[in-house]
Amino acid sequence: MEPAVLNNRVPQVTADFWIIKLLAVTMGETAADYLNVNLGLGLTTTSFIMTGVLIVALIAQFKQKRYVPWAYWLSVILISVVGTLITDNLVDNFGVPLEVTTAVFTVALIGTFALWYSSEGTLSIHSIYTNKREAFYWLAILFTFALGTAAGDLVSERFALGYGSAGILFGMAIASLSFGYFFLKLDAILGFWLVYILTRPLGASFGDLLSQPKEYGGMGFGTINTSIGFLIGIGLIVAYMTATYKPETVVAEAR
Repeated sequence: MEPAVLNNRVPQVTADFWIIKLLAVTMGETAADYLNVNLGLGLTTTSFIMTGVLIVALIAQFKQKRYVPWAYWLSVILISVVGTLITDNLVDNFGVPLEVTTAVFTVALIGTFALWYSSEGTLSIHSIYTNKREAFYWLAILFTFALGTAAGDLVSERFALGYGSAGILFGMAIASLSFGYFFLKLDAILGFWLVYILTRPLGASFGDLLSQPKEYGGMGFGTINTSIGFLIGIGLIVAYMTATYKPETVVAEAR
């Protein structure tokens, strides 16, 4: 019997992938602040609302059975919001120190990768063609956002960095990993997930820089204007991705 040829359900890692990912996490940060603070919903209510919306978005994503730009990136935006809110709830509502949340989400992410590899024999993002693999993929992404939030806040608070300085620091870390990948043969899977984690605090730093009032070190554009601006950018790139999309097919390996 011929092996099955299936569609990969997640995008290829290209320059536009990282651009839209950075825009998505930045918007996730400002949108969460808008709902929580500006609308006065509070962390708990905002968390319940956004978790419910995320569940609906993930159901739509799983139904596609292939990579569909609008469904995938809507899920990324929403999971970035929920991942941020998980950490914020633990720290602000339950008083869990950032050191503890950073350690816990590090262990949770490593545990997810261990279970994923034990079950599937691979962590490759180029072979996400079953519901199980996609579930592991989205769980890992959720923990990267929660971990990125905790680690980013920990670094910013520990070293009392401003929004711009924190963004530069995380940008330099990403640049170092990129150099390691292109010139020092850094493992592609390890490099991908490390950069995925670090783009969250990088995006949050610049989101806060743009949205926060000038008296707090920001540029004063406000959360709603910043969110709308990044949403427009995301929409344009998703439209481009949809127009230029070429399916990435995968030959299902025998298990």
